[in-house]
Amino acid sequence: MPMIKTKDGVEIFYKDWGSGQPIVFSHGWPLSADDWDAQMLFFLGKGFRVIAHDRRGHGRSSQVADGHDMDHYADDLAALTAHLDLKNAVHVGHSTGGGEVVHYIARHGESRVAKAAIIAAVPPLMVKTESNPGGLPKDVFDGLQVQTATNRAQFYRDLPAGPFYGYNRPGAKPSEGIIQNWWRQGMMGSAKAHYDGIVAFSQTDFTEDLKKINVPVLVMHGDDDQIVPYADSGPLSAKLLKNGMLKTYKGFPHGMPTTEAETINADLLAFIQN
Repeated sequence: MPMIKTKDGVEIFYKDWGSGQPIVFSHGWPLSADDWDAQMLFFLGKGFRVIAHDRRGHGRSSQVADGHDMDHYADDLAALTAHLDLKNAVHVGHSTGGGEVVHYIARHGESRVAKAAIIAAVPPLMVKTESNPGGLPKDVFDGLQVQTATNRAQFYRDLPAGPFYGYNRPGAKPSEGIIQNWWRQGMMGSAKAHYDGIVAFSQTDFTEDLKKINVPVLVMHGDDDQIVPYADSGPLSAKLLKNGMLKTYKGFPHGMPTTEAETINADLLAFIQN
């Protein structure tokens, strides 16, 4: 399997298919590069080089005890882009991966980056604070940690079967394959990485990161996102970006790159080619 080793000795698994302008995909919590199947195949077929990695502690990457924070996530992504010597890359991040992309660009600069897109992403800040009154209470995330620590297997069944893909909405038609694939990806990863990752995605404040970014950024968010609520995320991120564009999807769930792949892929392609 293709791997790179980071400076702190972590092996990061990645996929690298095709040639042409590179598109780099950063997955959400607690998943893996496999969550981008619909995008990887689509853009490969359009003549792009598509790359996706498993975040440390996730998927096929090393299950280390430490480093499950946004600084390490961004640095691991930087190590991958440097190893592959990517230029003029488009970075696409979903959920926690959107935070990873934003932090990577702000922390490591734009010399390798052409554009970015963040989908149902966690920036600017998920947790409720005095300066972020629209955020979710910290006890919501504490509860996620408790469920991860006590019965991860059941929790990872309930989340995709319900709010992640909007399968708990009236008239929804749950896909058993999608639910099981989410469970499979989640259970491949490390409970420790996932436990710590909840703090990383909920308590990291990306406000200053967003302000630093100059490249065009497409902010894509569904207004029925039950995981990263729309009002306190997408619109706020778009306002903080120098060159941000918000695209709102009526009724789309958090996991829209999977359940609404046709729409998301078409809009990403138009943004990249524009």
